[in-house]
Amino acid sequence: MVKPIKITETILRDAHQSLIATRMTTEQMLPIINKMDQVGYHSVECWGGATFDASLRFLKEDPWDRLRKFRDGFKNTKLQMLFRGQNILGYRPYADDVVEYFVQKSIANGIDIIRIFDCMNDLRNLQTAVNAANKEKGHAQVAMSYTLGDAYTLDYWKDLAKGIEDMGANSICIKDMAGLLLPYKAEELVKELKATVDIPIQLHTHYTSGVASMTYMKAVEAGVDVIDTAMSPFSMGTSQPATEVMVETFKNTPYDTGLDQKLLAEIADYFRPIRDEALDSGLLNPKNLGVNIKTLLYQVPGGMLSNLTSQLESQHASDKYYEVLEEVPKVRKDLGECPLVTPSSQIVGTQAVFNVVTGERYKMVTKETKEILEGKYGATAKPFNPEVQKKCIGDKQPITCRYADMIEDELPEFEKEVAAYKEQDEDVLSYALFPQVATEYFKYRDAQEKKVDVTEGNEEAYPV
Repeated sequence: MVKPIKITETILRDAHQSLIATRMTTEQMLPIINKMDQVGYHSVECWGGATFDASLRFLKEDPWDRLRKFRDGFKNTKLQMLFRGQNILGYRPYADDVVEYFVQKSIANGIDIIRIFDCMNDLRNLQTAVNAANKEKGHAQVAMSYTLGDAYTLDYWKDLAKGIEDMGANSICIKDMAGLLLPYKAEELVKELKATVDIPIQLHTHYTSGVASMTYMKAVEAGVDVIDTAMSPFSMGTSQPATEVMVETFKNTPYDTGLDQKLLAEIADYFRPIRDEALDSGLLNPKNLGVNIKTLLYQVPGGMLSNLTSQLESQHASDKYYEVLEEVPKVRKDLGECPLVTPSSQIVGTQAVFNVVTGERYKMVTKETKEILEGKYGATAKPFNPEVQKKCIGDKQPITCRYADMIEDELPEFEKEVAAYKEQDEDVLSYALFPQVATEYFKYRDAQEKKVDVTEGNEEAYPV
């Protein structure tokens, strides 16, 4: 049965993460929330991913406070976040007690839908978060990190989808972080998944390779339930297709979203000056707005390309850019042909830089590369290159169980360490994920509060 297509709006999370390094402030977002709440989106993705780290590190904001303000403003719209499975919003696997507590607090502070993914597509790294979301009566959406390679056949995706449904997820997302999913492949994949599982299917892609709008069209025709889009000022390039364009595309068809273009235009008018300011300041690199066909050649996500560029600049080796691009797929193959998504994309990219800059492959090996080869990040779709594994970890016996099973409860220790700064329960979670960054933020917060205390009742005592 043909149904109207639903829209998840990404401008408050992935769109500005992809284009301006997650630098949009809560203050910039809040004035438009009332209008966004009237649109009738399936959901608004507004939290998780890199927003947590960026809020604390660069914006000196409490991410939990941002979420509560969103919840107050969005009276009619479901709020959605991105969650890295056992890695939560950090870059290493955490103990189950931390994962469970983070899910509990995310839902208590206002999140409705948690999109959970694992950089290896290892379902063992997703189960704790799914169970926790179900326990808290949240919507657990599990994302399949889409990638290409010999291992990633239609049967692979169908088996993965069945496993996701069986583990208790409420919906599935095809997470195409690099814009690799081509239109007719999307049609084929969605049809096969719809025939395999009964839960809804959502599609998330990026415009990096230039095909995303066409991919959405074929996926919608094939029966996908929801697509992720971004308001036009922060769409295209390394972000998502434009919300208004997709709404207009399906207007007066059986897939009509029913969304009001006049209201969307008012929202776009609000964000346009923020985009222009980012362009003028250099925060938004015009290169990120174009099409990069190398994405399809090297399967490197947009954010990873900019990381590689800056790493090479810091090593005074910018001339090695194309060598590194060619090395990335080789390293990926050595590491079990893993999908390239946080944190595996950073790990593979950094190792490729080292391999090229040192002039010898795996002469210099990062701690994280060793940990992948030790099995700490989970099972890969294909076996590791045995020679590379031997060179990097020697005779160390790789882990075959779920690594989190080997991690003792961590919350009690984090509670002790953060006690001096703690003002709310959630502070222990901010500290657990980013100890140094959170501590710096807590000190800043404390200083700001002292300023306020001094000025209270005597505005001239301490000019702020």
